[in-house]
Amino acid sequence: MSAQLQALWATLGAGPLLFLTVTLLAHQAGMKLFHLSGGNPLVNPVLIAMGLIIALLVATATPYPTYFDGAKFVHFLLGPATVALAIPLYRQIQHVRRSLVGILTAVVVGSLTAIITAVGIAWALGASEKTLLSLAPKSATAPVAMAITEQVGGLPTLTAPVVILTGITGAMTATTLIRLLRIKDWRAGGLAIGLASHGIGTARAFQVNELAGAFSGLAMGLNALATAILVPLLLRLFF
Repeated sequence: MSAQLQALWATLGAGPLLFLTVTLLAHQAGMKLFHLSGGNPLVNPVLIAMGLIIALLVATATPYPTYFDGAKFVHFLLGPATVALAIPLYRQIQHVRRSLVGILTAVVVGSLTAIITAVGIAWALGASEKTLLSLAPKSATAPVAMAITEQVGGLPTLTAPVVILTGITGAMTATTLIRLLRIKDWRAGGLAIGLASHGIGTARAFQVNELAGAFSGLAMGLNALATAILVPLLLRLFF
C-alpha cells in the first residue's frame, strides 16, 4: 500500500463511521451473494462478510482494536437482538408448553454431547489442557462461552473463533442434515440447530421456518445456561 493511500486510509479510519459502514457493506455483499445463489446455505453471509473484512484489515494493516472501535455499535446491537428473540418464541408458546419435558431433556443431552465430543476429539488428537478447556463451551453463544472459558482457566481468545466457526458450520450444514435425517418436525429441527450452532444457526433457522427459528432461539438460551453449569462440573471430574 502506497504512503499516500496509507495516509488517506488513516485519515478516514479516524472517523467513527468508517468501519461501521464497512461492516454493513460487507454484510450486504454477503446477503447479495446468498440471494444470487438461490439461498444456498453454503454461501453463508456471515462467512463472506468476515472474509471481506479480514481481507480489508490485512490489506490496510489496520489493527483489530481500531476496527472494533468503529464497528462496536453492531456489537452493542447483539444484546437487543438476542432479547428480541423472545417475540417469535412468545408466538409459539403453546408449542413450547406441550414440548417442555422433551425440550429440557434435549437441551441437557445436547449440551453434554457438544462438550464431551469437542473435548474428547481434541484430547484424542493430543491437544493441550488449555486447548481442551477452551473448546469445552464451543456450542454456547460467544459471550457466555468466553466467560466460561475464563472461569475454568482456558483461553477466551481461542474460544471466540471456535464458537464463530461452530455457528457458521451449523448454519451451512443444518438444513441439509435435517433433510438427510428425515426430520419433519420443525420444533425438533430448530432445537437441534440452536443447540449446536447458537446465534448464527438461529439466523439460518429463521430463514427456513419461523417455528424452527423460535425453537432455535430457545435452545440457544437454554444451552448457554446448561453449558455454564455443566462445563465446570465435568471439567472438575477430569482435570
